[in-house]
Amino acid sequence: MSGWLIGVLVELPGEPAPIRHYYGVGFEDRAKSEWMALDAGQLIGRIASSPYKGQEPVQMLGHLTPVRMKTLGLKPGEVRALGPNWPRRWIEVTSPPQ
Repeated sequence: MSGWLIGVLVELPGEPAPIRHYYGVGFEDRAKSEWMALDAGQLIGRIASSPYKGQEPVQMLGHLTPVRMKTLGLKPGEVRALGPNWPRRWIEVTSPPQ
């Protein structure tokens, strides 16, 4: 079973702009993974209603292979909040998206 790294733009009280929060989601289905990350994002704040500086409110950022999931301890069906910092351990990308 594989999973996805999903970014969700969340509007937090006192912040001037939405902040992207990252989620590791252990579902093979990409659409379901995006919805699961969206649900998790709603627990911390309001989801942005439109794109902000080229970032979609909910966006798939990378595929997690079964080996990567095992290495990081993400179980099938699990949604793990990774916080607002670029989760470099979760995906092999040279730099975070702008």
